[in-house]
Amino acid sequence: MPKGITREKVVAAALELLDEKGIDSVTVRALAERLDVRAPALYWHFRNKQELLDEMSTTVMRRIMDVLPASSSGWREDLTAYAHALRAEYLRHRDGARIFSGARLTDPEVLMRVKESWYRHWTEEGLTLQEADDAIDLVVAFVVGFVIEEQERLQSADADPTRYSLAERDAWLGEHAPLVKAAGHLRDDGDQRFERHLGIVLDGLAARHGS
Repeated sequence: MPKGITREKVVAAALELLDEKGIDSVTVRALAERLDVRAPALYWHFRNKQELLDEMSTTVMRRIMDVLPASSSGWREDLTAYAHALRAEYLRHRDGARIFSGARLTDPEVLMRVKESWYRHWTEEGLTLQEADDAIDLVVAFVVGFVIEEQERLQSADADPTRYSLAERDAWLGEHAPLVKAAGHLRDDGDQRFERHLGIVLDGLAARHGS
């Protein structure tokens, strides 16, 4: 094993690189330059970029699990807390949500710490195990998609402040789509939109489960 280069150091450097330049810039060559080592030294710890992304995702997920209550408060309350924690951690990093797309956690303890308790309590509340697992997957998918869109819009607006100009959009639409134009002026990004959309997801789950 190369001296001085640990798995943890590589992940920390990768997260720094992610924040500075985005996910597409997280490469073995860029990390080797940052850590002042040769690329083969990194392959000792990670065989490819996907393995690195898996470990980055696991590192972030550990932080998420640390802020969640140890015991269940009911499926809706648990999922609400989980969604808030996911979004907060994703937003801490540039392209934070994108590193989770297709990622596989590398530490079983991360999965067991909270999910085992949730599954036990939620099935006692009347959900099947399949319903409980689907509910978690649905909320994760919602948060990942929401934050990817949120971060992409913010980054695009920074690069081009006129990109989402409502005045330009209205002129482009013309006079034949008044409701589409009006809907554009109703859009509210950020916390309010997140809470409203999360509520729709949870209300849908509640209706499906009759709870």
